Amino acid sequence: MSAQQVRFKQIDVFSEAPFKGNPLAVVFDADGLSDDEMQAIARWTNLSETTFVCRPTAPEADYLVRIFTPAYELPFAGHPTLGTAHALLDSGYRPRRPGQLIQQCGVGLVELATRDDGSMAFVAPPARIEPLGTEALQALKAALRCDEIDYTVLPPCTIDNGARWVVIGVASPQACLAIAPHSHFAWEIVQKTGATGLAFYAAHAPGGPATLEVRCIVIDSEQAIYEDPVTGSANAAIACLFAARERRPGSQYTVRQGTAIRRDGRVIVDYSDDGKIWIGGRSTTIVDGTVRLA
Repeated sequence: MSAQQVRFKQIDVFSEAPFKGNPLAVVFDADGLSDDEMQAIARWTNLSETTFVCRPTAPEADYLVRIFTPAYELPFAGHPTLGTAHALLDSGYRPRRPGQLIQQCGVGLVELATRDDGSMAFVAPPARIEPLGTEALQALKAALRCDEIDYTVLPPCTIDNGARWVVIGVASPQACLAIAPHSHFAWEIVQKTGATGLAFYAAHAPGGPATLEVRCIVIDSEQAIYEDPVTGSANAAIACLFAARERRPGSQYTVRQGTAIRRDGRVIVDYSDDGKIWIGGRSTTIVDGTVRLA
């Protein structure tokens, strides 16, 4: 490696309170790192994602970000997008356009903006929505063992926006929080659809803690199941589904995620007049320093 150490931050994304959101490791000045070195660092941090900030190649971009899980690179992910932008601004970076950032990543250019309240939001990438095939639907029913799944109004589907999710509507927040997928059949769904995992949503009653309760269950290559604390790409997928099916819950709605694992993630979704869907929330810097590379 050409450098001995680089700047490093660890961010709690989609949370104003420390340790309640989704953690992200951000490595700056990463242009000199090889793919293998980035993967090794991501494997060591052992977080769901680690990002590497590099110089952009697109002239309109502020920065280029590469996103790694402990096992592979992703073209896009939501909480790394929001958390990297927060880390960059927290480090003193001044955007070319006040209040706006353009991120370059595997899916292209992603627009971000600072809200009036100081939180940040990104524009949801274009999404491809596809119905579940018969075999995947049968596996889903076997995996969930729940009578409160919406199979008719907004039936389960796969949504790909750089990350791929099976998106599933549930009749109540209580039923959503009680779901415990059967690992074998859940793995079958992932195999048949190529998805990262299962994204569940349910509407809270008016006056509840948020508009929606969301859960994201990820199934890895070893058929192990874990729950993602707060998921930007899945919330973007759900928001795109609502827009495509003309079922938007207003021009703005809120999401609570992570409840089942004692987190308190909060997401704000806005539908703008120009057709853009903004996915936003607050982030908090938890660790700020340097990481030794060699």
